Formats: sequence, structure tokens, C-alpha cells
Amino acid sequence: MQNRWISRLLPAATNTRPTEWSRAAIGVSLGTLLCVWVCSAFFGLPVAMHLIGPLGASAILLFAVSSGALAQPWSILGGYLCATVMSLAVVHFFGRNLDSACLAVGLALVLMCLLRCLHPPAGALALLVVLADPDSARLGWGMLGPVMLSAVCMLLSALAYNNLTRVRYPRKIAEPIPPIVEPRVAGDPGITAQDLQKALEQMDAFIDVTPEDLEALVRASEHNARRRSVGEVFDQAR
Repeated sequence: MQNRWISRLLPAATNTRPTEWSRAAIGVSLGTLLCVWVCSAFFGLPVAMHLIGPLGASAILLFAVSSGALAQPWSILGGYLCATVMSLAVVHFFGRNLDSACLAVGLALVLMCLLRCLHPPAGALALLVVLADPDSARLGWGMLGPVMLSAVCMLLSALAYNNLTRVRYPRKIAEPIPPIVEPRVAGDPGITAQDLQKALEQMDAFIDVTPEDLEALVRASEHNARRRSVGEVFDQAR
């Protein structure tokens, strides 16, 4: 039991090639640099530097794991908007202090979940908007300007860079997969996207994958298993 618990702490395989790491790393650096440069041109370098933390985290999602639900366009735009509006509202009623910052990040999470735009870096953004530096604090509700400008710049950077480097972004919604035309075991109804959706709901946790993606993975696994089975039959025949 103890060994099993310890094994959960070990890092899981990333299933990506080193060339993909390099591609993503270049995109993260260029995207973050562009966002800071554009934001500083309009609102000053101190404000841009104040937002660099969440922007770097967003860049990791948009360039390294761009297929995830948390990295899609509505996630970053909606997440940044929710975090900023909620934080500024908390500042209006409770001022700028540590308690307000913690309250803001919790409320921002609830709002992002309601609007289906969960984006983890927005949590850091909520804290920074409340605990703002003097230059950012003076903007008041005008803080929406640099935040949303930075979010749009990051999104445009990801759209351009990912697609130019042959990584489709944003993620294309998986098309319904035709049923496999082959006899099944009697009584086996097969797995559908609806079954996977229900399974995800029963897990009662945040899972960064869609039922369609899971169904595609299951079908691909079945296909590979059939090819392996056929190959083993031929090997045995030899």
C-alpha cells in the first residue's frame, strides 16, 4: 500500500518527443515576449511586468498542451476576464489585502466554472489584480485594458505559431466516429461518447479531456489491438 502511494508521486510519462519540447519552448518564449512588449507599449513596462507571471503560465498551456480544454481560446479570454472583473469587484468592497486576494481567487474559480472557461493561470491573475503594484492599482477598472490586451496577444501568438509549426489550434471538435463494422461479443453494447460522458461525471473531478477525445482514444486502441492480434497470428503461422 505504501509503495503504491509513493508511486503516485512519481512523474508520469509525457508521451511527447524532444522536438516537441523545443517547438513549444520557442513558442512560449516568443509569445510571452510579444505580450509584454505590446502591453508595455500601451500601459507602461511596470504594468506589463506585473502580469508576466500569469502570461508565462498561460503560454505553457497554449503552446505545450494546446489540445487541452484549459488551453482553448474561450478558456484564456473568459478566464482572464472573469478573474479581473471578480478581483476588481472584491477590491471595490473589501480593499487590497491578503484576505481579499484569497477571496477573489476562489470567487473567480466559481465564475469560470459557471461560464465554462476554466484557465488555471487566471487564478494567479486574480491574486495579482488585488495585490497590485502602485502603477497597476492606479488604473482601477482600467486594469481590464492591459489584462485583455495581453490575453488577446497571447491567443493570437498561439494561433499563428502553433498552426505555422503544424500543430492544429484551436482544437477541432472531434467528429462522431462511425461504428466499427465487425461482429461483437454477444451482449457487448460497445462504448459511446455518452457512456464516457457519464463516466466523467461520476468521477466528480476536473478532467482536462472531452468524451469525444476519450472515444477516439478507445477506438484507436481497439484498432491497434486488432492489428497486433493479426500480426501475432501471422507470426505463429510462420
